[in-house]
Amino acid sequence: MTPPEAPDHQTGTLPPAVLSCPEGTSLTVLKTRKDFLQAARAGRQGTSSMMVQARLRRDGETARGVRVGFTCSKKVGNAVARNRAKRRLREAARAVLPLHGLDGWDYVLIGRSTVTDKRDFAALKGDLVYALRKLHGKPDSSPK
Repeated sequence: MTPPEAPDHQTGTLPPAVLSCPEGTSLTVLKTRKDFLQAARAGRQGTSSMMVQARLRRDGETARGVRVGFTCSKKVGNAVARNRAKRRLREAARAVLPLHGLDGWDYVLIGRSTVTDKRDFAALKGDLVYALRKLHGKPDSSPK
């Protein structure tokens, strides 16, 4: 059996990057600049720990499913801080998007400086749920 990152010998292409989720659902990872730019032109919702950009894909685009991308600018910190922030965003997405993400949508999670890598993980997941509810127009169920 070949490792997942090995190219397909018949086509010479790499298989799509996929985040495996505990519920059996898989999230496809956005890799191309074009996909990130399309999400940047769509809806966005900021929270205290991240910015979430989301867009509904058109019918002619890629197969159904949830796709997600992650990014952190140098404002987040050095490479260690950026990588830690992205790892935490990946884990939050792995836990939240299968339950709250919608089929056919692309999401880009952007880390915030000095917050994403230090925020309590339960609060980080809560921020992502809040942002998804706002982006999809669902009422906020949190107590006032």
